[in-house]
Amino acid sequence: MPDRDRVLSLLRQHGWNATSFQALEPEFRYWFDGDDAALAYFDTSGAWVVAGPPIAAEDRLGDVARRFAQHARTRGKRVAFFGVEERFLRAIDMRAIAIGEQPRWDPREWTERHRGHRGLREQLRRARAKGVVVERVEVRVADGEMEQLIARWQQSRVMPPMAFLVELSPFGFAEERRFYVARANGAMQGLLVAVPVYQRDGWFFEDILRDPGAPNGMTETLVHAAMLDVAASGATFVTLGLAPLAGDARWLRITRAAMSGFYNFAGLRAFKNKLRPDAWDPIFLAWPNGSGPIPAIYDTLNAFAGGRIIEFGLRAMLRAPSPVLLALAALLVPWTLLVASANTERWFPSRHIQRAWVVFDAIMCGVLFLLSQRWRRELAIAAASAATADAVLTLAEAATYNVRRARSLCGWLIIAAAVAAPITAAALLWGGVRARRS
Repeated sequence: MPDRDRVLSLLRQHGWNATSFQALEPEFRYWFDGDDAALAYFDTSGAWVVAGPPIAAEDRLGDVARRFAQHARTRGKRVAFFGVEERFLRAIDMRAIAIGEQPRWDPREWTERHRGHRGLREQLRRARAKGVVVERVEVRVADGEMEQLIARWQQSRVMPPMAFLVELSPFGFAEERRFYVARANGAMQGLLVAVPVYQRDGWFFEDILRDPGAPNGMTETLVHAAMLDVAASGATFVTLGLAPLAGDARWLRITRAAMSGFYNFAGLRAFKNKLRPDAWDPIFLAWPNGSGPIPAIYDTLNAFAGGRIIEFGLRAMLRAPSPVLLALAALLVPWTLLVASANTERWFPSRHIQRAWVVFDAIMCGVLFLLSQRWRRELAIAAASAATADAVLTLAEAATYNVRRARSLCGWLIIAAAVAAPITAAALLWGGVRARRS
């Protein structure tokens, strides 16, 4: 029996963790402990990052995890268990930190719980007014439309696609999943993919996608329809998955604020909370004793980056997220002051050219700050065009005027910085325009 079929068989017996079905995604490797336990892990080359706890009976969780950690040590690999719940931590002595919270609902109580929820009712009304209709479908009926919707959705994302537990792969073992599509005027504009959580008689609403131009209320309508459908089939558990960095721990608050320009963590948590979950459960990152949190966090981030964290970081920066634009604006402040105070005869062909560069840099600083607060496509294109012209003119001035006057290493470094800065700004801004073309 192929490994993934063996894992599916074990999931049907022991799949309790909300993300357990995601162990079947194609990027994972498997380690089996006899015929009744397995682990799904991602190999980053330096570490094995496990997707949740072992797939095993509850009384076997600790033993299986310890044996896997020992096996990893013999291969020179670090180990981290991502996305585990308190159930796993009670079974084994490991260090752990909270990495977010996960909402859960009993779908049988959905209608009664939301009977007086005016906000939800209004969103459902808006979607109905736009002709939105949700139906559960077999994937073979609409897979082409789904792929087109997925492509449109991905084009609207600022962050590049990620791997590990958030890789978008909705068609594997399709017969085990449920697919709900939302249409407006006959066109597919929303998709919800639910995967089973076998041992909790429940479902994880793994993927919820909407067309960038979909009507308001589309997402709420999809969730509402799926909740009613799984409740009708006897489900007792539903989750929308992890809200990363949600929680009151100090490190979570600081990290959430620092990363807000890359991803709207607070907004994701607020959306899920708006749907009035029955409870929020803490989710953890765990690792064996004898190590610290930094390697485990790095290894997990590397897994989400597909094992290429530096390449992923560069690709993310080239999409011009808000923190990068804000950093460029901040760096321009001392640079503009340096240009304004520089010796004219040494660095510029004339005083008028020096003043022109000061004015240009001051304007660019303000534009970058505005773009970091709210992306405006037309303004971004103008800024990218200006930065490109800046790069060409700076290179020409450096070649015809500054190079022959450079007398020290410091001088050469200043020339290099002057040439590299507008080239970098132009690349980032054009990257942001391309990434946000939808």
